[in-house]
Amino acid sequence: MSRAGGGGSEENRPMTAVRAAGYTAHGKGQGANGTFDPMGGGNTMAGRGPAPPLLQRADNSPEDKCREMEKEVNGLIEESAKLSLQKQYQAALDRAKEAGKLERQLCKKREENGLADQINIDLTYSVCFNLANQHHCCGMYMEALNAYSLIVKNKQYAQSGRLRVNMGNIYYEQKKYSAAIKMYRMALDQIPNTGREIRYKIMRNIGNAFVRLGQFQDAIASYDQIMDGSADLQTGFNLVLCYYAAGEKERMKKAFSRLLSVRELGMEDEDAVAAELDDVLQEDGLKDQLRAKQRQSNKYLSIAAKLLAPVIENDIVSGFNWVCDMLRANQHQALATEMEIAKALYFMRSKEFDKAIETLKSYEKKDQTLVAHAATNLSFIYFHEADYPSAIKYADIAMKHNRYNAKALVNKGNCMFMRADYEHARAMYQEAMGAEADCLEAIYNLGVVNKRLGELPQALGLFEKLHQIIPNSVEVMWQIADLFDQSNQLRSAITWFKRLNARVPTDPSVFARLGNIYLKEDDEAQAFHYHQESYRYFPVNMNVISWLGAYFVKNEMYEKAVAYFERAAQIQPQEVKWKLMVASCHRRSGDYALAFEIYRAIHADFPDNIECLRYLVHICDDLGKKDQSHDYVVKLRAVERALEQSGGGPGTMDAQTLAAQQSQQQQQQQLQQQQLQQQQMQQQQQEWEQLQQQALQQQQWQEAQQQQFQEQLEQQQQQWQRWQQQ
Repeated sequence: MSRAGGGGSEENRPMTAVRAAGYTAHGKGQGANGTFDPMGGGNTMAGRGPAPPLLQRADNSPEDKCREMEKEVNGLIEESAKLSLQKQYQAALDRAKEAGKLERQLCKKREENGLADQINIDLTYSVCFNLANQHHCCGMYMEALNAYSLIVKNKQYAQSGRLRVNMGNIYYEQKKYSAAIKMYRMALDQIPNTGREIRYKIMRNIGNAFVRLGQFQDAIASYDQIMDGSADLQTGFNLVLCYYAAGEKERMKKAFSRLLSVRELGMEDEDAVAAELDDVLQEDGLKDQLRAKQRQSNKYLSIAAKLLAPVIENDIVSGFNWVCDMLRANQHQALATEMEIAKALYFMRSKEFDKAIETLKSYEKKDQTLVAHAATNLSFIYFHEADYPSAIKYADIAMKHNRYNAKALVNKGNCMFMRADYEHARAMYQEAMGAEADCLEAIYNLGVVNKRLGELPQALGLFEKLHQIIPNSVEVMWQIADLFDQSNQLRSAITWFKRLNARVPTDPSVFARLGNIYLKEDDEAQAFHYHQESYRYFPVNMNVISWLGAYFVKNEMYEKAVAYFERAAQIQPQEVKWKLMVASCHRRSGDYALAFEIYRAIHADFPDNIECLRYLVHICDDLGKKDQSHDYVVKLRAVERALEQSGGGPGTMDAQTLAAQQSQQQQQQQLQQQQLQQQQMQQQQQEWEQLQQQALQQQQWQEAQQQQFQEQLEQQQQQWQRWQQQ
């Protein structure tokens, strides 16, 4: 055999592999037509074509059909769960009902075909549980309870006793706390000791229900058991609240110490974790979760500290100091600093401004991150003390550290406003709104500035925007109504003042404004009604009293007018006109004797009053007292001569004259009323501007104390429901 392989047969292997795999020159691998056919199909008998396709298996057996129906049921359950997560509860309930109907058909079909042993009990459990859960989400509590009852009573369902927790949650939402506790305890009995986490969560639900019933000692027992076994921040916080409600100071301290000792994931090193979480270049889901957990833990600790500090010691300052020391001892420096600021705010609410200033100034040379916070509060204090240069100074310091500090901008704007520098004040408020779009103080004050500058449409737009944010604010409603009144949109003004009256049904100023607006519309009946209501709640408003007295005189109801003029004389005893009007009403009603006695008393108090002397002369003539009439005539001429010598002139006024003047002056009053209203609003606005920030801070403090407990219970309930769904 040569190297070229010329003398060998085809079966002999060549010395070199120069042929393609499976290829020969003379047809062993070729078919009859010369094509490549390694399988030899070309040498088979003629007429044999390609192999037919494989036959598909027919899924027509009952077992296969049942399997397909089971897949459909599972699909409906998953779709229902997804819709529920998207809060489309009605659609989720419809899918759950479809799944239940189809699952019953599946069970019936298997029984008919002798496949009862293949009935999937787990699928039935899933369908029933999902249906009960969707009833619960839709608020159909009775249907949900019935569905859960059927599940827990069926012994075929393993671990179904846990669903009594869901039944307890429904009773809890219905405020049937005793029934909820019963269900929780029945579920607790069926949870083995290996399920420690679930057992402690159920115990926490029991404690929450006891709190709702006001049985704080029972709640404390439940929370204590959890803290001994598996302490967590939420339970520790609830325990602090229970001791606070029970008024046990020493136990409050111990509970707060236990709360500080809890270390959950993400709380090992506060500063290190905070620095890591602040690295925005490395964002991931775990950091988001840790950040949320850290915010929640700081919230628990901050609220508990602010709640306990004023009550755990006999001296409130000592209480704040104890809380701050405990926070520092447990490596919570940021919260300790926050409590120092809270102590300064307490001094501000107690009007102890010197101590507040001393506390806040102590941060000027400390942590720079706290300088802005302290300077903002110092600016607020100096503003209330009318020390506007110092207020502006500290507002500038706060803005230097954080140009977008909305509160500092508002403080500086307030100082400009009090200096009547409205344009600069408006610029500050607008910048504050740019930094914080929902800054309520900036929006309100900007509306006031626009109102002061006469830009009523812009002011109205701001107050309407603010009304959408805080629809229950009576101050905002008053401003809107007043702007409509000033714009001469009387019907809109009436509508808003009536809305305001529904919020504060005993405010006399609202009734007075409604009366004045109806007077502009020449509706005297409504004007009289609202003036009378204003007088009923505040019977010392001289404008209302004089209007009512003149109204009765105009309608010749002198007996009723007397009561109002007598009240005016009591309020302003040195004003002679009210006593003259009382005497004039008696004279016009025909009681001359009583009128004469009143005039004599007026003359004794005001011997130089010409009107009184003239009426005495007329009444003496009418009563036939000639001697007394002569004496009063002599006194009258002497007083008139004295007035003429001094350059004065005589004048008269009685009730009839007052009524005539009232009729003539109604138009003047309507023109002057707007000026009077503006003065009143300016005074009210000044008071409001001085108190608005303090009131908002105080309201936040009270809401944190009053509502936090309820929020925590609701959050815990939501967390339990999410866990149960998972």
